[in-house]
Amino acid sequence: MGFNNPAMPWRELERRLSDRHFESTDSSHRGARRDYAPNDVSLKKVSRSQENQRTETVVPYAELHTHSHFSFLDGASSPEELVLEAVRLDLDALALTDHGGLYGVVRFAECARKVGLPTVFGAEITIDAWQSKESSTRGTKVSESSRVGSVDPAGKRLIVLARHPAGYGSLSALLSRSQMAGKKNAPCISTPELLTALDSHRGDWALLTAGRRGAVPAALEAEGLAEARKELCQIVEAAGTENVFVELWKHGDPSDDARNDRLADLAIEQKVGLLCTNGVHYAVPSKRYLAKAMSAIRSRRSLDQIDGWLPGNGSAHLRSGIEQRRWFSHYSGVVETAAELGRECAFDLSLVAPKLPPYPCPDDLSEMSYLQKIVYVGATSRYGSKSNEKVAGAWKQIAHELEIIEKLGFPGYFLVVWDIVSFCRSCDILCQGR
Repeated sequence: MGFNNPAMPWRELERRLSDRHFESTDSSHRGARRDYAPNDVSLKKVSRSQENQRTETVVPYAELHTHSHFSFLDGASSPEELVLEAVRLDLDALALTDHGGLYGVVRFAECARKVGLPTVFGAEITIDAWQSKESSTRGTKVSESSRVGSVDPAGKRLIVLARHPAGYGSLSALLSRSQMAGKKNAPCISTPELLTALDSHRGDWALLTAGRRGAVPAALEAEGLAEARKELCQIVEAAGTENVFVELWKHGDPSDDARNDRLADLAIEQKVGLLCTNGVHYAVPSKRYLAKAMSAIRSRRSLDQIDGWLPGNGSAHLRSGIEQRRWFSHYSGVVETAAELGRECAFDLSLVAPKLPPYPCPDDLSEMSYLQKIVYVGATSRYGSKSNEKVAGAWKQIAHELEIIEKLGFPGYFLVVWDIVSFCRSCDILCQGR
């Protein structure tokens, strides 16, 4: 490549190391890259309109398995850092799939909107998390790791991606039910409950089998192909073959190729989708040190104690399509399938309008009429009669605010908040609400 040429400017060297306009036929390139993680995440510095136009050497790819630091002590980068790196790598789309919730989607969507990056919204859910330690640590490798403290909580994993705004709403409902059924940092959903939800929402979600803790890969490692097939088949039966994708990943572990070969064969056998991800936990390679420290804290062990149970190759960062094509050259179409599904599932979060279920109003009143009735009762109790000139200003402001609420179509929202606050007051629970 001529890296030893003293006449080569640093800008040219950085361009080649960053995959930009690099000829894919040059076999000497090994995916080296520049770490781009500015302390001041400035949207003015990175945008698609400012980047050079795509060339024929760019390989379409969407990363569909990404954790931000909203996955507490598991993701090491902010949504903004992930978005900016995805734009620099010219990804077709980026999915945010934090554990058990949609905590970072607003910041993710706002940043991505400003730089023109298509967004996919999802979550990595944990199934049967309450099962005994013995049943959740099947297999020699996992059981051995439990001697120094398990890095991850018990339970099987599944990536759920919303295919459209309606799917986002149904996913939000599923996540809310799991949070209510569990406890803080430990949402709870059983396999039967999940399968019922998958059957009820066919077409709403795309499902990925997730990483090493995924239901299918974990069964493959612990109990073999037959058990992995059983796990995959029950997901396919509930969700439909068109909505299920077996996920391949490579983090430099010696067992990666053997596992991926078996997963690929299983996907072909069951006639479901096959794609690759990088199981991203940080935006750029340099963040692996922070990720390692987070893993140690999460498992309540020192860095030395946790070192042997973490991947030796710190490569759970965002990769370009060119890099992924090289990593997965033995698996035809997996990069293209990821790009296609990413484009298919991408939408702007602003499309998700606040359509709440109808509030149950008494006496056949409309939501606005019921809200006005409640407000008038409360205001009379607080300020006195409307005929009192001393409080005329308060009543005028109330009328103005009710007019705005009706104009914007938010009476149902205010009724829900009023209901919550009323309940908290009746139970002496401290709360905030308008």
